Amino acid sequence: MKKLLAASLLVALFAGVSFAESQVFFTKNISPAGLMAVYNALGREASGKVAVKLSTGEAGNTHYLSPELIGELVKKVNGTIVECNTAYGGSRSETALHRQVIEDHGFNKIAKVDIMDEEGDVELPVTGGKHLKFDAVGSHFKNYDFVLVLSHFKGHAMGGFGGALKNISIGIASSRGKVIIHTAGTKESGSIWYDKQDDFLESMAEAAKAVSDSLDNGKRIMYISVMNHLSVDCDCDGNPAAPDMHDIGILGSLDPVALDQACVDLVYKAPDGQSLINRMESRHGIHTVEHAAAIGLGSREYNLVSLD
Repeated sequence: MKKLLAASLLVALFAGVSFAESQVFFTKNISPAGLMAVYNALGREASGKVAVKLSTGEAGNTHYLSPELIGELVKKVNGTIVECNTAYGGSRSETALHRQVIEDHGFNKIAKVDIMDEEGDVELPVTGGKHLKFDAVGSHFKNYDFVLVLSHFKGHAMGGFGGALKNISIGIASSRGKVIIHTAGTKESGSIWYDKQDDFLESMAEAAKAVSDSLDNGKRIMYISVMNHLSVDCDCDGNPAAPDMHDIGILGSLDPVALDQACVDLVYKAPDGQSLINRMESRHGIHTVEHAAAIGLGSREYNLVSLD
């Protein structure tokens, strides 16, 4: 059962009390200070060589997480912003073009930016999957000790929505890896379009688990999602639909399944979320979360802890 915990229960958490459900921390304060509050509440230090995984946004898109919002946190963890090239053409399909977008969007003003598949990819084993035997990720992924996942929660034309699970599956996959995920392991090159929607969604969950497993079974990764600019379209769309619902807040968890489930639930609870709900339901988007839970990546049961 999902509960909104009082501040006293948050104190109990840090006193060492354990809970059956995963913890998801929440603030309505969408600001650098709010982002720092969520990071600190997670109780896990991003240490060593830290990769900060986010979407740099397609050229023409303005809904991506702004450098002004995330800059303080990225500097706090001494992080390197990491991305991979796309597999669908556009302004980020090649490294040189992608670097121009990164510069135009201002990310290299706050941190070093690494396009992880610039020199190819490496394969991470998938355990317990129905479709994938491996996940192909940017080769530079292996250079990092810890991953801080900063996701902009929003809709997505193919996945229904994009959150933490998409950010570590499609987002960390190389161009080849993206084709593999989109086509449920049936192809490694060519078009990403595939007619078996649930197989694609399940493959995203399986790739996400491969990434988590490779980081000491999730001990060297943490997740923060920002629910603002809630368009039905993804940051990978150069001409996204304008948001027609209000911003919600910032959420964080050590469990990506619980985090995505909490974000979805908040959209359903919002009085103006129908457009995004329609997009998610039309793509059966929740199935990514269902399959991720089924293969052991995390729990759909969570406690929502207010930091406000």
